[in-house]
Amino acid sequence: MSDPKDLPEGAQPAEAPRRAIKSFVTRAGRMGTGQIKALAELGPKFVLPYKPERLDLAATFGRSAPVVLEIGFGMGGATAEIAQTLPDHDFIGCEVHEPGVGALLKLIDEKQIGNIRIVQHDAVEMLRDMVGEGVLAGVHIFFPDPWHKKRHNKRRLIQPAFVAQLVQHLAPGGYLHCATDWQPYAEQMLEVLSAEPQLQNTAAGYADKPAYRPLTKFEARGLRLGHGVWDLVFRKR
Repeated sequence: MSDPKDLPEGAQPAEAPRRAIKSFVTRAGRMGTGQIKALAELGPKFVLPYKPERLDLAATFGRSAPVVLEIGFGMGGATAEIAQTLPDHDFIGCEVHEPGVGALLKLIDEKQIGNIRIVQHDAVEMLRDMVGEGVLAGVHIFFPDPWHKKRHNKRRLIQPAFVAQLVQHLAPGGYLHCATDWQPYAEQMLEVLSAEPQLQNTAAGYADKPAYRPLTKFEARGLRLGHGVWDLVFRKR
């Protein structure tokens, strides 16, 4: 922003450009030896480079199957389990945290999972530039950063503009499945998703946890302590 002292009389300082939505917060993390090896050996096969061009999904997976995008898969444990549970689906996991990418690659190798590909890039840009409209069977967003402080709520991923973008890439009847363990965020998710005219709730409010979503150790511990977890499943009209 310009220094007001340097402006001509009567001129107003220019507003700072508004920051674009990001699907992530950069976090430092140490890479284990196995993760480093997995990145080097398996990355060329399973990690798709970010390019501002549409993916040919059938060519990417070597078959025609429903494709689900997962945004922010963390260390990849749930992603690997879901891909094994739904072998007739293909999965693209979007994650910027390199140790998480290495961890999921290790799981892909150990469990011989063939229906996962990874994009190590911001999901907002990846979705915009690499995914065609109306091609996704589903989108998973599990336990995104809740940004607990009220002044940070605007940084939450589930906002009207981003949901509208997601909907454009869903096929008719495709679903959006969100989950969170932070009730205020769950309430915001329900409000935002319910307000999107192209989405329809599959439940009267929050949904039961779908069978394909595994219970994580962190989630199970929270439930034992009486903490809540909220799933929301909406379908494109």
